[in-house]
Amino acid sequence: MPAPIASPGDMGAPPVFELGEARIAEPGARLQCVPYARRVSGVEIYGDAVTWWAQAAGRYPRSNTPAPGSVLAIRGYHNPRRGHVAVVGDIVSERVILVDHANWLNRGEISLGVPVLDVSDANDWSEIRVWHIPGRHWGGRVYTADGFIHAFALRGLLS
Repeated sequence: MPAPIASPGDMGAPPVFELGEARIAEPGARLQCVPYARRVSGVEIYGDAVTWWAQAAGRYPRSNTPAPGSVLAIRGYHNPRRGHVAVVGDIVSERVILVDHANWLNRGEISLGVPVLDVSDANDWSEIRVWHIPGRHWGGRVYTADGFIHAFALRGLLS
């Protein structure tokens, strides 16, 4: 049975909502986020995650609108040379999505159904928090997100 998950204060998400069980599916996978996102999304970009947003320009539609199968490009916390990519699995609300990704906890693990919360003032997915599976709470860091890279066109939703 899904457990209720509380949102951090008035960040725009419902105070409590039901989600499926976020889980580490393959704890010993030893996989980086880039090959995992490429395999799952169909977005054929290579190189460090931090370069994906720029590499997608002119090749793939980019937006600030999540869609299942799109790739969320995230910048490193206090380190502009680092980044992360995750694949949107489902949309819970206009402020909460579920992602699948690899190596978020830096052990090469594959995590599925991980909640991500839009905490941006403009509700544009430019700032996010990621659910911390081991602690079963929202992570304490706010990450800057570039946006979503789509392997397909989204009519009327691209910025």
